[in-house]
Amino acid sequence: MSKKRESDQRIRVLVVEDEESFIDALTIGLDREGFDVAIARDGQEALTLFAQGRFDVVLLDLMLPKLSGLDVCRSIRADSDVPIIIVSAKGEEVDMVLMLEIGADDYVTKPYRLRELVARMRAVLRRRESLDHGHEDEEQIQRGTIRMDVDARRCFVDGDEIKLRKKEFALLRLLLENPGRVLTREVLIDRVWGSDYVGDTKTLDVHIKRLRSLIEKDPKAPAHITTVRGVGYRFELTKPSV
Repeated sequence: MSKKRESDQRIRVLVVEDEESFIDALTIGLDREGFDVAIARDGQEALTLFAQGRFDVVLLDLMLPKLSGLDVCRSIRADSDVPIIIVSAKGEEVDMVLMLEIGADDYVTKPYRLRELVARMRAVLRRRESLDHGHEDEEQIQRGTIRMDVDARRCFVDGDEIKLRKKEFALLRLLLENPGRVLTREVLIDRVWGSDYVGDTKTLDVHIKRLRSLIEKDPKAPAHITTVRGVGYRFELTKPSV
Protein backbone atom coordinates (compact mmCIF):
# COMPACT_ATOMS: atom_id res chain seq x y z
CA MET A 1 0.00 0.00 0.00
CA SER A 2 2.76 2.42 0.92
CA LYS A 3 4.57 1.72 -2.37
CA LYS A 4 1.41 2.47 -4.33
CA ARG A 5 0.85 5.73 -2.42
CA GLU A 6 4.45 6.77 -3.11
CA SER A 7 4.05 5.96 -6.81
CA ASP A 8 0.83 7.98 -7.03
CA GLN A 9 2.66 11.03 -5.66
CA ARG A 10 5.59 10.82 -8.04
CA ILE A 11 5.65 13.16 -11.03
CA ARG A 12 5.28 11.37 -14.36
CA VAL A 13 7.73 12.48 -17.05
CA LEU A 14 7.73 11.62 -20.74
CA VAL A 15 11.31 11.80 -22.02
CA VAL A 16 11.47 12.00 -25.82
CA GLU A 17 15.09 11.31 -26.74
CA ASP A 18 16.95 9.07 -29.18
CA GLU A 19 20.49 9.29 -27.77
CA GLU A 20 21.06 6.30 -25.50
CA SER A 21 23.71 8.07 -23.40
CA PHE A 22 21.22 10.77 -22.43
CA ILE A 23 18.42 8.26 -21.92
CA ASP A 24 20.40 6.18 -19.44
CA ALA A 25 21.62 9.18 -17.45
CA LEU A 26 18.16 10.83 -17.37
CA THR A 27 16.34 7.66 -16.34
CA ILE A 28 18.66 7.05 -13.40
CA GLY A 29 18.94 10.70 -12.38
CA LEU A 30 15.23 11.53 -12.58
CA ASP A 31 14.27 8.35 -10.75
CA ARG A 32 16.54 9.38 -7.87
CA GLU A 33 14.85 12.80 -7.85
CA GLY A 34 11.42 11.22 -7.42
CA PHE A 35 10.13 11.16 -11.01
CA ASP A 36 8.51 8.27 -12.87
CA VAL A 37 10.05 8.17 -16.36
CA ALA A 38 8.66 6.87 -19.65
CA ILE A 39 10.92 6.86 -22.71
CA ALA A 40 10.02 7.52 -26.36
CA ARG A 41 12.87 7.16 -28.85
CA ASP A 42 11.17 8.79 -31.83
CA GLY A 43 8.48 11.38 -32.47
CA GLN A 44 5.76 8.96 -33.43
CA GLU A 45 6.29 6.83 -30.33
CA ALA A 46 6.12 10.00 -28.24
CA LEU A 47 2.63 10.85 -29.49
CA THR A 48 1.47 7.26 -29.00
CA LEU A 49 2.71 7.13 -25.40
CA PHE A 50 1.31 10.56 -24.63
CA ALA A 51 -2.13 9.56 -25.92
CA GLN A 52 -2.09 6.38 -23.84
CA GLY A 53 -0.92 7.80 -20.51
CA ARG A 54 -1.08 10.75 -18.13
CA PHE A 55 2.06 12.83 -17.89
CA ASP A 56 2.87 15.85 -15.73
CA VAL A 57 5.74 17.16 -17.86
CA VAL A 58 7.41 16.37 -21.19
CA LEU A 59 11.16 16.61 -21.92
CA LEU A 60 11.42 16.84 -25.68
CA ASP A 61 14.45 16.68 -27.96
CA LEU A 62 14.19 18.54 -31.29
CA MET A 63 16.13 16.19 -33.56
CA LEU A 64 14.15 12.94 -33.61
CA PRO A 65 13.54 10.06 -36.03
CA LYS A 66 10.18 9.73 -37.84
CA LEU A 67 8.70 13.01 -36.52
CA SER A 68 10.56 16.13 -35.44
CA GLY A 69 10.39 17.49 -31.91
CA LEU A 70 8.72 20.65 -33.20
CA ASP A 71 5.93 18.60 -34.80
CA VAL A 72 5.55 16.59 -31.59
CA CYS A 73 5.29 19.81 -29.59
CA ARG A 74 2.64 21.21 -31.93
CA SER A 75 0.59 18.01 -31.74
CA ILE A 76 0.72 17.79 -27.94
CA ARG A 77 -0.05 21.48 -27.49
CA ALA A 78 -3.11 21.20 -29.76
CA ASP A 79 -4.79 18.96 -27.19
CA SER A 80 -3.03 19.57 -23.88
CA ASP A 81 -1.43 22.30 -21.75
CA VAL A 82 1.05 19.89 -20.12
CA PRO A 83 4.38 21.65 -19.48
CA ILE A 84 6.88 20.98 -22.28
CA ILE A 85 10.61 21.59 -21.91
CA ILE A 86 12.69 21.43 -25.07
CA VAL A 87 16.04 19.70 -24.50
CA SER A 88 18.36 20.12 -27.47
CA ALA A 89 21.89 20.89 -28.58
CA LYS A 90 20.49 23.72 -30.66
CA GLY A 91 20.83 27.07 -28.91
CA GLU A 92 20.36 29.69 -31.61
CA GLU A 93 17.76 32.42 -31.03
CA VAL A 94 15.69 31.33 -34.02
CA ASP A 95 15.14 27.95 -32.35
CA MET A 96 14.09 29.61 -29.10
CA VAL A 97 11.64 31.89 -30.92
CA LEU A 98 10.12 28.98 -32.79
CA MET A 99 9.76 26.72 -29.76
CA LEU A 100 8.02 29.46 -27.76
CA GLU A 101 5.69 30.23 -30.64
CA ILE A 102 4.55 26.61 -30.83
CA GLY A 103 3.86 26.48 -27.11
CA ALA A 104 6.86 25.05 -25.27
CA ASP A 105 7.35 26.31 -21.70
CA ASP A 106 11.14 26.33 -21.44
CA TYR A 107 14.33 25.44 -23.28
CA VAL A 108 17.46 23.69 -21.98
CA THR A 109 20.54 23.25 -24.15
CA LYS A 110 22.83 20.23 -24.11
CA PRO A 111 25.06 19.57 -22.30
CA TYR A 112 23.26 20.43 -19.09
CA ARG A 113 23.47 19.61 -15.41
CA LEU A 114 20.79 17.35 -14.01
CA ARG A 115 20.31 19.73 -11.09
CA GLU A 116 19.49 22.61 -13.46
CA LEU A 117 17.11 20.47 -15.51
CA VAL A 118 15.25 19.27 -12.41
CA ALA A 119 15.03 22.86 -11.11
CA ARG A 120 13.44 23.97 -14.36
CA MET A 121 11.04 21.04 -14.36
CA ARG A 122 9.86 21.85 -10.84
CA ALA A 123 9.60 25.55 -11.73
CA VAL A 124 7.33 25.01 -14.75
CA LEU A 125 5.20 22.60 -12.70
CA ARG A 126 4.79 25.19 -9.93
CA ARG A 127 3.93 27.92 -12.44
CA ARG A 128 1.38 25.70 -14.16
CA GLU A 129 -0.22 24.79 -10.83
CA SER A 130 -0.36 28.46 -9.89
CA LEU A 131 -2.04 29.35 -13.19
CA ASP A 132 -4.53 26.50 -12.84
CA HIS A 133 -5.58 27.47 -9.32
CA GLY A 134 -4.97 31.19 -9.30
CA HIS A 135 -7.78 33.71 -8.93
CA GLU A 136 -8.52 35.86 -11.97
CA ASP A 137 -9.86 39.37 -11.55
CA GLU A 138 -12.95 40.42 -13.45
CA GLU A 139 -11.79 43.51 -15.30
CA GLN A 140 -11.00 45.04 -18.64
CA ILE A 141 -7.96 47.12 -19.52
CA GLN A 142 -8.10 49.65 -22.34
CA ARG A 143 -4.94 51.35 -23.57
CA GLY A 144 -5.45 53.19 -26.84
CA THR A 145 -6.46 50.65 -29.48
CA ILE A 146 -5.56 47.71 -27.23
CA ARG A 147 -8.28 46.17 -25.08
CA MET A 148 -7.77 43.27 -22.71
CA ASP A 149 -10.57 41.27 -21.10
CA VAL A 150 -8.74 39.79 -18.12
CA ASP A 151 -11.52 37.50 -16.92
CA ALA A 152 -12.07 35.95 -20.35
CA ARG A 153 -8.34 35.97 -21.21
CA ARG A 154 -8.95 37.74 -24.51
CA CYS A 155 -7.12 40.61 -26.14
CA PHE A 156 -8.08 42.89 -29.03
CA VAL A 157 -6.08 45.31 -31.18
CA ASP A 158 -8.13 47.76 -33.29
CA GLY A 159 -11.14 45.54 -32.59
CA ASP A 160 -9.48 42.39 -33.94
CA GLU A 161 -8.75 39.59 -31.48
CA ILE A 162 -5.16 38.40 -31.15
CA LYS A 163 -4.28 34.99 -29.74
CA LEU A 164 -1.98 35.08 -26.72
CA ARG A 165 -0.51 32.23 -24.74
CA LYS A 166 -0.58 32.38 -20.95
CA LYS A 167 2.81 34.00 -20.42
CA GLU A 168 2.29 36.40 -23.31
CA PHE A 169 -1.04 37.41 -21.80
CA ALA A 170 0.50 37.90 -18.35
CA LEU A 171 3.40 39.92 -19.74
CA LEU A 172 1.21 42.22 -21.84
CA ARG A 173 -1.20 42.69 -18.95
CA LEU A 174 1.65 43.79 -16.68
CA LEU A 175 2.84 46.29 -19.28
CA LEU A 176 -0.68 47.64 -19.88
CA GLU A 177 -1.24 48.08 -16.15
CA ASN A 178 1.86 50.28 -15.92
CA PRO A 179 1.72 52.67 -18.91
CA GLY A 180 4.68 55.03 -19.12
CA ARG A 181 6.52 53.24 -16.34
CA VAL A 182 9.83 51.50 -16.96
CA LEU A 183 9.62 47.88 -15.82
CA THR A 184 13.01 46.30 -15.28
CA ARG A 185 13.83 42.94 -16.77
CA GLU A 186 14.11 41.53 -13.25
CA VAL A 187 10.61 42.74 -12.32
CA LEU A 188 9.07 41.36 -15.52
CA ILE A 189 10.70 37.96 -15.10
CA ASP A 190 9.80 37.78 -11.42
CA ARG A 191 6.15 38.74 -11.99
CA VAL A 192 5.54 36.61 -15.08
CA TRP A 193 7.86 33.60 -14.68
CA GLY A 194 8.14 33.61 -10.89
CA SER A 195 10.95 34.28 -8.45
CA ASP A 196 12.13 30.67 -8.82
CA TYR A 197 12.85 31.04 -12.55
CA VAL A 198 16.36 29.75 -13.28
CA GLY A 199 16.66 30.39 -17.03
CA ASP A 200 18.34 33.28 -18.84
CA THR A 201 16.69 36.55 -19.91
CA LYS A 202 16.48 35.57 -23.60
CA THR A 203 13.08 34.07 -22.85
CA LEU A 204 11.76 37.54 -21.95
CA ASP A 205 13.22 39.05 -25.12
CA VAL A 206 11.57 36.38 -27.26
CA HIS A 207 8.17 37.03 -25.67
CA ILE A 208 8.56 40.79 -26.17
CA LYS A 209 9.45 40.18 -29.82
CA ARG A 210 6.33 38.08 -30.32
CA LEU A 211 4.09 40.62 -28.57
CA ARG A 212 5.44 43.35 -30.82
CA SER A 213 4.65 41.23 -33.88
CA LEU A 214 1.04 41.04 -32.70
CA ILE A 215 0.30 44.58 -31.49
CA GLU A 216 2.68 46.87 -33.35
CA LYS A 217 2.04 48.23 -36.85
CA ASP A 218 5.81 48.09 -37.43
CA PRO A 219 7.42 45.60 -35.02
CA LYS A 220 10.90 46.74 -36.07
CA ALA A 221 10.07 50.29 -34.96
CA PRO A 222 7.74 49.66 -32.00
CA ALA A 223 5.48 52.50 -30.91
CA HIS A 224 4.02 50.81 -27.82
CA ILE A 225 6.47 48.35 -26.25
CA THR A 226 9.68 50.36 -26.17
CA THR A 227 13.10 49.28 -24.97
CA VAL A 228 14.94 51.18 -22.25
CA ARG A 229 18.50 50.06 -22.89
CA GLY A 230 20.19 48.33 -20.01
CA VAL A 231 17.04 48.52 -17.88
CA GLY A 232 13.91 46.92 -19.31
CA TYR A 233 10.74 47.79 -21.20
CA ARG A 234 7.99 50.42 -21.10
CA PHE A 235 4.49 50.57 -22.57
CA GLU A 236 3.72 53.80 -24.43
CA LEU A 237 0.29 54.88 -25.61
CA THR A 238 1.93 56.82 -28.40
CA LYS A 239 5.46 56.72 -29.74
CA PRO A 240 7.57 59.24 -27.85
CA SER A 241 9.01 62.11 -29.86
CA VAL A 242 12.69 61.88 -30.68
